[in-house]
Amino acid sequence: MIYLLEDDVSIRNFVCYALNNSGYEAKGFERPSEFWAAMEDEIPSLLLLDIMLPEEDGLSILKKLRERSKTASMPVIMLTAKSTEYDKVVGLDSGADDYISKPFGMMELMSRIKALLRRTVSEADHCEYTVGELYVSPEKHIVRANGRDVTLTFKEFELLCLMLSNRGTVFTRDQILQKIWGFEFDGENRTVDVHIRTLRTKLGQCGEYIETVRGIGYKVSDK
Repeated sequence: MIYLLEDDVSIRNFVCYALNNSGYEAKGFERPSEFWAAMEDEIPSLLLLDIMLPEEDGLSILKKLRERSKTASMPVIMLTAKSTEYDKVVGLDSGADDYISKPFGMMELMSRIKALLRRTVSEADHCEYTVGELYVSPEKHIVRANGRDVTLTFKEFELLCLMLSNRGTVFTRDQILQKIWGFEFDGENRTVDVHIRTLRTKLGQCGEYIETVRGIGYKVSDK
């Protein structure tokens, strides 16, 4: 199931029609109150979320989703008329998994959706990682640091698994952006640094396993 929260009726109807005719099951909502009511019955596999909405803006909704354990890792693609790099960074740093600007082509949107859903059910998820006091099970979506369960956003989880599955490999920021977000930004971008910092904080002492390689990027190694 894919949910679309979009107050523009023409966009909402068009996207839902295209998704339903492409083998997906999709539901559209005009108002956040309708969306929250539907979430009580079913949590979708992916959410397409507009920023400018009545009742409550998309970034506020995203924040609430990331604060709840049941939806902390739910894939979210932001749909918005704002297209500057700063707006993209704000959306991604707020916990969005991808970002597409209006007006957008349906083929591009479908491609982004397929890529994000593929990553959530990657075959590589059938393994487990243990580094010191850090345990991660991608298949069960479990993270334990020093014996305590840790709740991560979808992107934080992907980022951690990327480095754990390539222990000792140094990833540049551009490589991480490409592998985790699927596209690159021009110019300065702090999305990776923000996610690394948040990830380290959530992992506590185990955050020390994520090393900064000065002038290059980041890697995971045993301490």
